[in-house]
Amino acid sequence: MSLYVGFTGSRLDRIEPARQDAQALAALAADPRALILDMPDYVPEVAACALAWRPLTPLPAEELLLLGVIDTIPRFARIDPKAVAARRTPELMSLLDGLSAGEAGTYAAARSVLDWHARHRFCANCGASSVPHHAGWARHCNQCGTEHYPRTDPVAIMLAEYDDGVEKRVLIGRQASFPEGRYSALAGFIEVGESIEEAVARELHEEAGVAATSVRYIASQPWPFPSQLMVACIATVADDVITLDMAELEDARWATRADVAAALADAPDAPFRAPPRYAIANTLFHAWLDEQTSS
Repeated sequence: MSLYVGFTGSRLDRIEPARQDAQALAALAADPRALILDMPDYVPEVAACALAWRPLTPLPAEELLLLGVIDTIPRFARIDPKAVAARRTPELMSLLDGLSAGEAGTYAAARSVLDWHARHRFCANCGASSVPHHAGWARHCNQCGTEHYPRTDPVAIMLAEYDDGVEKRVLIGRQASFPEGRYSALAGFIEVGESIEEAVARELHEEAGVAATSVRYIASQPWPFPSQLMVACIATVADDVITLDMAELEDARWATRADVAAALADAPDAPFRAPPRYAIANTLFHAWLDEQTSS
């Protein structure tokens, strides 16, 4: 089963050893072929459905984020010392919808790290100001010596599947903030001391009152808003009685194979609107449909 997963497949070779080598970093920055991804307000320039790069001009070392190399050409982004935390806008999401998963993946790496710098200028250990370190992939506190690294927050995102002996159905839900008619998979952060399977079961029970009996992994996706790892699963549940947590969801319902197929095809009579292609919830719907077709 081959699935499209947004924000994955970047062609970046991240060349991690160069981050620790000041001479190697200087040589990469001095390479006349070196390019930078210009992202004012975290929005990339796009040309012909691809990220647009421009020649790298000299920057202070502490403002250089080494993304890696693509086709042997060094790729950078700028750490703006005055940047504010990123925000997500409909215009940005529409722009990303036109990129391939790999191109969006390169953007995701740059956006997440730059946003992390904007949000973490002070040492969590002593409160002093910190500075970019390791080619932009860390921050260093000159007062207490602590090093800080970008974090990724794991999120479980799942479809609950119920088989009544006639046909299988999946549980879909919507939040009030969703566009009109859109439904998606349920999701929630994986908590400290919790496995993926435990998080899936807990979130399904908390949000919809259904009890998972088994959980199977499908795929994962970096989600740079601001910096999460979406872990997509399908859970078999014991019954189809929904007890909705109105603080989390506006509505939840069961969808048949025909319902999901119509939504993914954007059919005029589809009973709900599917998540966009770059969202792993869309991948989950496709994975579940593929399983029904092959079973």
